[in-house]
Amino acid sequence: MRALIITPDYPPKSGGIQILSRRLAEGLESFDVRVVTLGSSRGRFRSKGGPAVTRVGGSSLPQAAKIALLNAAALGSAVRYRPDVVLCMHIVAAPSAASLRRLLGVPFVLYFHAREVVARPRLAHWAARSAARVVVVSRHTRRLAEDLGVEPRKLRLITPGVDLADRRQPRSRKPLVVTVSRLVSRYKGHDVLARAMTEARQQIPDAEWVVIGDGPLRPYVEQLVAGPELQGAARLLGSVPDVERDAWLDRAHVFALPSRVPPDGVGGEGFGIVYLEAAAHELPVVAANEGGALDAVIDGETGVLVDPTDERAVANALVGLLSDAQRRDRLGKQAARRAQEFAWPRIAQEVEGVLVEAVGR
Repeated sequence: MRALIITPDYPPKSGGIQILSRRLAEGLESFDVRVVTLGSSRGRFRSKGGPAVTRVGGSSLPQAAKIALLNAAALGSAVRYRPDVVLCMHIVAAPSAASLRRLLGVPFVLYFHAREVVARPRLAHWAARSAARVVVVSRHTRRLAEDLGVEPRKLRLITPGVDLADRRQPRSRKPLVVTVSRLVSRYKGHDVLARAMTEARQQIPDAEWVVIGDGPLRPYVEQLVAGPELQGAARLLGSVPDVERDAWLDRAHVFALPSRVPPDGVGGEGFGIVYLEAAAHELPVVAANEGGALDAVIDGETGVLVDPTDERAVANALVGLLSDAQRRDRLGKQAARRAQEFAWPRIAQEVEGVLVEAVGR
């Protein structure tokens, strides 16, 4: 069978949807897969052993124009390729998927992540009505879909997966907290974490904080760590290659990303692949007691869930893990075992089942 994946996000750009899209494109073993996505270069190419990828939309174009080109390119690709099913990785690509359903009778499966459901409720509702099935990445996202009025029979909860890792670097000699996130949204919690690290260092003076990721909020985060309390204790590395990121996760003692859900609901983690990536490196996680983290982290077993707006609660969680090696190692090993349940081949197989179900329908 043939599957067409339409996604605005795909490597080499970094991010959760990018990783999810690529792992599915490479892991749907029962399908011949083609991908249409945004990119700075036009044309089709196929990575070694991977699916054919068509990229459209120059970097200088406005985002709305890029999305329009993406949908137009998807229609053209489908007319030539004649897929049996379409996998739509974001609601902005739903117009082309819905058109293909009407014109060619091709069913499509739609992904809901979280933020876009609240930010664009009309588009999300319309897209879900047109889709044969809707994949939600967490219980949090499923509640958002149900609140939107999506038929429960259409919903399938399938979390993202994780690349399992073998630790190769020893832990740092100093207590080390690592955060990995693009610096594009304040809800990620760098502000609360900066204050929490300041408080935690009062009890653990040699604790260090490494922030991996880049984006328009980098000057803001630099300002957060510029004070004397974190001088020399916090490092912003920007974007780094995956190998370097993995090395820092090996060296770390705790992974922390207390993403919060803002009052308007536009934000928070839909799931949080980074939590599983940290878990694969035997790291206990400090995360929010809301949003998608509730599915990614088991409180007291693979990490600690806290109020993401309370820097004292975050600080106490950090101190509790950094000062108790036995507890930290126990949670880290449990986290690594749980990460195996989310290995990408298993997740791709679940998504494949939904696609086959949609084709049968």
